[in-house]
Order: sequence, then structure tokens, then C-alpha cells
Amino acid sequence: MAMLGEMLVAAGEISKDQLNEALEESKKSSERLGYHLVKKGFIDENKLLPYLSKQYSIPAIDLDDYEIPEDVIKLIPADLAVKYQVVPINKMGRSLTVAIADPGDVFAVDDLRFRTGYDIDLVVSPESAIRKTIDKYYEKADSRYHQIQKEILESEDLSVEHIDESMASGTDVTDDADAAPVIKLVNSMLADAVVKKASDIHVECFEKFMRVRFRVDGVLSEQPAPPKQMQNAVISRLKIMAELDISERRVPQDGRIRIRMKNKTVDFRVSTMPTVFGEKVCLRILDQSNLMLDMTKLGFEQLALERLQNALSKSQGMVLVTGPTGSGKTVTLYSAMSGLNDVSVNISTAEDPVEFNLVGINQVYCRPEIGMTFAAALKAFLRQDPDIILIGEIRDLETGSIAIKAAMTGHLVLSTLHTNSTAATINRMLDMGLEPFNIATAVILIQAQRLAKRIHADCKVPEEIPDKAFKQLGIDPAKMRGKTFYTGKGCDVCGGTGLKGRMGIFEVMPISPAIERMILEGALTPDLEAQAIKEGMHTLRMDALVKFAKGFLSIKEVIRVAG
Repeated sequence: MAMLGEMLVAAGEISKDQLNEALEESKKSSERLGYHLVKKGFIDENKLLPYLSKQYSIPAIDLDDYEIPEDVIKLIPADLAVKYQVVPINKMGRSLTVAIADPGDVFAVDDLRFRTGYDIDLVVSPESAIRKTIDKYYEKADSRYHQIQKEILESEDLSVEHIDESMASGTDVTDDADAAPVIKLVNSMLADAVVKKASDIHVECFEKFMRVRFRVDGVLSEQPAPPKQMQNAVISRLKIMAELDISERRVPQDGRIRIRMKNKTVDFRVSTMPTVFGEKVCLRILDQSNLMLDMTKLGFEQLALERLQNALSKSQGMVLVTGPTGSGKTVTLYSAMSGLNDVSVNISTAEDPVEFNLVGINQVYCRPEIGMTFAAALKAFLRQDPDIILIGEIRDLETGSIAIKAAMTGHLVLSTLHTNSTAATINRMLDMGLEPFNIATAVILIQAQRLAKRIHADCKVPEEIPDKAFKQLGIDPAKMRGKTFYTGKGCDVCGGTGLKGRMGIFEVMPISPAIERMILEGALTPDLEAQAIKEGMHTLRMDALVKFAKGFLSIKEVIRVAG
């Protein structure tokens, strides 16, 4: 930094006082010296260019002289181009030439090298020229978000105190034309996540930059991020919207945001966490319009769906849905309750937290810190004349014991457990201390599930599958010859992944008289599973293979989910 400043002072381009002022601003914001010299009007960026070229010993170019091939532009995604203010201009062998406004940004170069797989050769170009080139070649690259960033960078109104607190909740993110730049940026980020059907937003703070990532179909991907100097303003804006304490940055906080988008309302569950370089904010998107309440569309095979619906039609007993976090258990249970929801039945749920509001169902938000545990809620429910009870999760012996008693005394109880398979759930309950007799009597069905990424139908192409992949799944390759299998080629709509959307993989085990006897006799998990398969149950792997044969899943996804 100082070397550049010294060259400019020696050449008479700027004064010593101007250099010191820009250096002071640079230290405060972590932005480069050249940025502040140009922003304050001390030097034109075209005059600055040859000095940057000399400092870093790289060529300076005029981007107007270049017509960049489409295959080169595609090597750097739009979000990275906007984030680092870079443009790829040429490739030769394993080398990619990139125009950059800040050649000293070592992190940007390392990230580009990692993300593209190419060796990066730098040339320097004015930031305005790079911005203009990005707009020209990345027409679909979040242009509105980019424009908001430009407004913010040009705005002096960057302090937390200037955020409009009157818009803290119920914000209409589609009507922010007169809002401050930070409000427009945050609104745009939230709206973009909803449009892309993301399930989570991660806003993270690092030493020299911020990062924004969306989780779409279970996978995190980087998005255009605010500049580092906007960190406190963006985090505070999110905390104000969630009605959190913006002055408290030392402890985690939880809140909720509700926004309006045209004709729908979307809720965000907000969690903040202090980190070394600032607070991280994670937002879980609860978009009711994305909630699939029709069980026939979740991905069940016919026999599995019939068995589940038969269990749900019982007046008493326990139905357990198992699987890891993020496997879609909540959606399955909400779908089940939606089908059971009727004016003639009393349904109560205990959840931590309540993710979606269902009309006609009494939903309770459990707060263990104030004594409102699942067990406490369940005890209260039993005095409320319930027909159907949903417990968010059976975590301990007390909750499990009360739930089993409820299931044995005229109530239908739905709940979840974190286990890997249906048969393993029995041993998990025994490990909690529940009696085999109570388990065998109360539980009427156990379902395990996962979420698998679907092949994008619009870019689906036939795929040759090596014998090794079939052997890995325990399938005789000879039986697969002559059949057609598919994968996703990748297109602009699916972001080049070949995957779009997810579907459920299910393992449904009714507790038959034979399995009930085996539970009482202390049968091992493999023996329980073998009996369930004998009675017609498809394991997770078997169900995934059925969907693979139907062309819904790729072989890689089957191996990932159930291999």
C-alpha cells in the first residue's frame, strides 16, 4: 500500500496529506488504498492504473479492446465476478487470464484458482471498466443486487444509526424504492433467496470480506456479498428486522423475521452467533407456499404410502418418523397432520420451534430454558382432551414414557427420532430405557427417510454406468445390461449441476404381530430388518433403486443417499 502511495506522491499525482487521509480510511475499512484515493477524488482511476501496473509488475489493459468468448466468461461465475470485481478475458492451456481491479487481493486469486481449476494470470484494469464489462457479459448476474452494491459504495450513509427502525418487521421487500441502500440490499438478499427456493441463508464475517451463501436443494452455494465496510450495517439491519438487541454482540440471539413478497408472506427463523471477525447470521426460510402437504407427491411408492396412511387412520398408537437432520421429517409429519386435520378431531403439537402455522391445529413452541419441555407440553396436552398429538422429537426417557402411555390410552401420537433405519429405531428406544413390552404394544409403524436430489428433467440424458457402480450397490451388472439409465447434463436453469429439486426416499415398517414378538424376544436390528423385508418392506437403498430405475435419480445420488 505504502509503496503505491509513495510512487504517487513522488510523481506529484497526490499530496502527502491526501495520501495520509486515504491511508487512514483504508485502515478503518480494510479496503485498498487505491479505492479510497479514487473515491475521494484525489486521483482519476485511469491515472492510477499505470502505477498499479508498475507496483505489481503486471500489464494494464483497456477492456474495451477485448471481445471475450462465451466459453471463457463461463469459467468464472457471475457471483465471483461481482464479489472480486474480476473478468476472465482469455485462456490458454491451463492458464486463465483475469482482469482485476485490485491485484493485491491474494485471497481472490487463490479462490479463483481453486474454483476454476486454472492457473491465474493477472492483468489490471479500472474498477469502472470491470463493472461495465460484468454488466455487459453477465446479463443475468443479479444486476439489481449489483446496482444496490454500487449505490452503497457511493453512499456516505453507512452507519448503523441511520437504519430506519420503523421498517423492523413485516417489511414489504418488493417496495423499497425510497429505502436506504442497506435496507434495499438486505431486502434484495432475502427476496433473492425466496425466489431461488433456498432453505437457509448464511451471512458470515471474515477478516477482509463478507460471505453470503444460500442452501438450495441441500447444497450451499456462494452469492454476491456486501462489501466488508457494510458488515455492521447489514448485520444490524437483520437484527432489527428480527427484533433482536443490536447492541449485544457477545452472545447468540434468536428471532424471527416476516416479509411480504407480492401476494405471499414468508417467515425467516434468525440465529446470530458471535465469531472472531463479527457476528454470523443464519436464517432458515419458512415459505408456506413451498410446503408440500399432499402425501401422494412426496415420493412414496404405492405400498409404502398405503401402509403409512393405514397407520394414520388408527385411533391410537405411535407413528415414528426417523432420519438425520434435514431429511424432511417435518414435512412428512405436517403432511400427515394436514390429512388428519378435521373439525371433528382435536390436534395438538409440541415443536421446537414451530416452523409453519397450520390452521385448525394447536401448535405449542417448546422452550426448555423456561421449563416448557416436550415432556411438560405432553403432560399438558393429556389434560386438553386430545385426539392426535405430535411431539417434535423424543429425546429422553421421560418424553418417551409419557408418549407411549398416551399412545396406549386412546391417542394417536406422532413423533421423530434421529436414527438411521426403521429397525435401528427399536434399539434406540430400548437404549433410552423404554420397556420392550411398551414399545411393542404402543408403536404401530416406523418410517425412515432421506432426501435425494432429482435429475433435472429438462437436461436429462442417457448415461453409461460402469459395472463397478452396480457392484457397489450389491446389484448384478448382468441384470442391468440393455436398460437405459439417466443423469443430468447440466444447464443454465439448474446451474450446471444436472439436478433440480428433491424427493423423498422412504423405508416404512409396520409393526406386524411377527415383529412385535421379535421385539419382546429382544431380536437384533438385522433380524428385525430381515423380517420386515420378508413382509414387503423396501429399505432405503431398495427405494432409491426403484426411483433410479424410473429415471428420477442418478446412480451417484443413489450411492450418496443409500450406498
